[in-house]
Amino acid sequence: MSSPVLSWQVWALLAAVFAALTAIFAKVGVEDMSSDLATFIRTIVILVALGAILAGLGEFRALPHISAKSYVFLVLSGLATGASWLCYFRALKLGNASQVAPIDKLSIVLVAVFGTFFLGEELSGLNWLGIGAIAVGALLVAWRF
Repeated sequence: MSSPVLSWQVWALLAAVFAALTAIFAKVGVEDMSSDLATFIRTIVILVALGAILAGLGEFRALPHISAKSYVFLVLSGLATGASWLCYFRALKLGNASQVAPIDKLSIVLVAVFGTFFLGEELSGLNWLGIGAIAVGALLVAWRF
């Protein structure tokens, strides 16, 4: 039996909590500066913190053993992350966090679609119903009626 602390569900829930805090903290932090500069500062903090964790765990030794394919896709992922952060911070600068975050979470819908088409993942009808509900729910929260 696996430990609940090591389950993907626990880590995914923690990711959601930290993503929510990111929106709140970023909204306050971006008020008096350029959204691009705010993204840059955030990125430096992430690099320093993650570098310290990797150094502490001795994981930098694995760098020479990473495949070219992994490097290519991690670079693409990094570029997509950077673009996402720049857009997210710009949206937070211009809009309410409670409206920006739900639209950002439409990425859940897009991951389901992309995962199906590009990765061959299969979702049931009930899964697609849930994806549809997420899409509708995000739009209902984001737009003020």
